[in-house]
Amino acid sequence: MAAGIDFSQYKALSFDCYGTLIDWEAGITAWARAWQSETGAPVSAEQFLADFAKTERVVQSERPSDRYPLILADVGQRIAASHGLQMSEAAATSFGQSVGDWPAFADSTETLRSLRERFKLVILSNVDRASFARSQETLAVAFDAIITAEDVGSYKPDPQNFDTLLATIDGMGIPKHALLHVGESLFHDIVPATRDGIDVVWIDRGGASGRPRASGSASGDIKPLATFPSMKSFADAALLT
Repeated sequence: MAAGIDFSQYKALSFDCYGTLIDWEAGITAWARAWQSETGAPVSAEQFLADFAKTERVVQSERPSDRYPLILADVGQRIAASHGLQMSEAAATSFGQSVGDWPAFADSTETLRSLRERFKLVILSNVDRASFARSQETLAVAFDAIITAEDVGSYKPDPQNFDTLLATIDGMGIPKHALLHVGESLFHDIVPATRDGIDVVWIDRGGASGRPRASGSASGDIKPLATFPSMKSFADAALLT
C-alpha cells in the first residue's frame, strides 16, 4: 500500500537494477539450464538459483574489490563443487559474462521513461561498469548517475555503497530527504538503506510464490515505506501526486 506517501517531496529515485529492473532470476536459470543440458550436471536450474543466493553473498564478502564477472565465475564453480562437480573455466567464464544477456522485466523500460519526466534517475548496482552498460542497452533508458560495485570497491549491503549514493545525489544538489530508493532485494537494498536513514520502497516481484530467490532472505529492520508488486504499480502511484 502506498497510502500516506507524498511522492512530490522526492527529486530523485535510486534503483537497484538486478531483480528490480532486470530479471536476473530468469537470466541465471536460463544459463543454468543450458549448462545442465550441455554437461548433464545433476543440478536443476531451480537448485542452482537457490544455491546462488547464499553463495553470491559469501563470495562478494570475501572478494569485495573483484569485478562482478569474476564473482559470478567463482559462484558458479562453488555451486558445482558443493554438488561434487567441477565446472570448467570456460563455463565459469561464460556465466560471469552472462549479465548482459539477462532480460529486462516487461514493465521496466516504459515505467522508467515515465518516471524520468519527473525525477532524476540513479542506478546503485552490484555489478561492474561493463556489465551494466550491456543491461542499459536492454533497458534503453538514460540515467542521471550510475554507481556500480566496481566504482565503490564493495558490494551491497556494505554501507560504503549507500554512502556513495548519498554523496552522488549531494553532488547533484539533491538532499537526502529528497531521495527515494527503490529495490527488490531485502538483503542488498531494503535493510541497509533503511539503516542508513534513506526512504525506501520495496518492489516485491516474488510475492508469496515461495520459490527460491536470487537475492535470498534477510534479517533486520525491514521497514519500507510501501510495497509494490511491480515497477508499473510503483510508477502509477508515484506519478499520481
